[in-house]
Amino acid sequence: MTLSSEERRARILEVVRDTGTVRVVDLAARIGISAVTARRDVAALADAGLLHRVHGSVALPDTGAFGKPEGRDRVIGMLVPTVASYFNEVIAGARASAATAGAQLVLAISPYEARDDRAQVERLLESGVDGLLLTPNWRPGSWPADSEWLAELPVPAVLVERKARPGTAAAELDAVSSDHQHGVLLALRHLASLGHRSVLLAAREDTWTAQRVRTGYAKGMQYLGMEAYPVTDIRLAGPGATAASPDLEYVADQIARAVGQGVRAALVHNDQDAIQLAPLMRARGLRIPDDLALISYDDVFAALAAPPLTAVAPPKRAVGGAALDLLLRRLGGGASLPAHHIELLASLKVRGSCGAKVAALPPEGPAPTA
Repeated sequence: MTLSSEERRARILEVVRDTGTVRVVDLAARIGISAVTARRDVAALADAGLLHRVHGSVALPDTGAFGKPEGRDRVIGMLVPTVASYFNEVIAGARASAATAGAQLVLAISPYEARDDRAQVERLLESGVDGLLLTPNWRPGSWPADSEWLAELPVPAVLVERKARPGTAAAELDAVSSDHQHGVLLALRHLASLGHRSVLLAAREDTWTAQRVRTGYAKGMQYLGMEAYPVTDIRLAGPGATAASPDLEYVADQIARAVGQGVRAALVHNDQDAIQLAPLMRARGLRIPDDLALISYDDVFAALAAPPLTAVAPPKRAVGGAALDLLLRRLGGGASLPAHHIELLASLKVRGSCGAKVAALPPEGPAPTA
């Protein structure tokens, strides 16, 4: 016989009173319900103050549990697409906030394939996490058809460096991200203040951040009254190029061509590609910053380049920390809090790759064709 939600929860409380602390998976087996249903019922009972959750187990609340920091004994699952460069800092920010709050952070990695997200999240849930920080494998304009499962999660979740498509159930989740369009505008304004009237963008097109950078470039150039050039696509440029091995020789040729037509500034996403482009530009007789002002986007390795690169710095650590803090607030406040969509502003780190004011630049030619 199928039990109603009231009957299931009454049975859960009865089992916990009889056995004391019990694992959620064992609780589900004893009552004869799925683990997902058990987690959902346990979450509702915990929000009502009738149960206390610790590391995948539940017990009746006791006085020792009161007065603890908001995150004490919480286990937070974090899903990221990679642990390289950019997301290392996001993870570090979440980890620091978790440690301060007395919470534990558990990491799962889902390679850049949307179909892996759900499986990794299920593993986190099976381990007994209280909440989730999620960076799904989404790309603007290519939304996975099965993303609605995010609205059915049995624990609170916060999207990290992602925005759900408006009108979807996932758009009602909390979210914390960098304002990449603002970051691009900072770079363009800085170059404009140095006298540049045209700026070339070289960027990948296969990641979430790259798409935001491209959108920010188009809007920023229009806002500043500057002429936008066709974006040089780092990933697809040249025969046989891939995301792992882009044809940067081709990209350097395109930038050199633009310089020949009067362009004296470039914005490159990301640091790794910008650093590799610098010696390729020197091989073409172009010195940075004398002949070409160069700004990188991400500021993970930009300060280590020669010369050190001026860079847009998204607030990566702050995003991770703010997402963790928001999730703990959600766990403490339950459904009473409205959904939060938070964007943190990037900053610009000015170093040696832009040069001084260039008011005496020769007239720039027409925009190069793609």
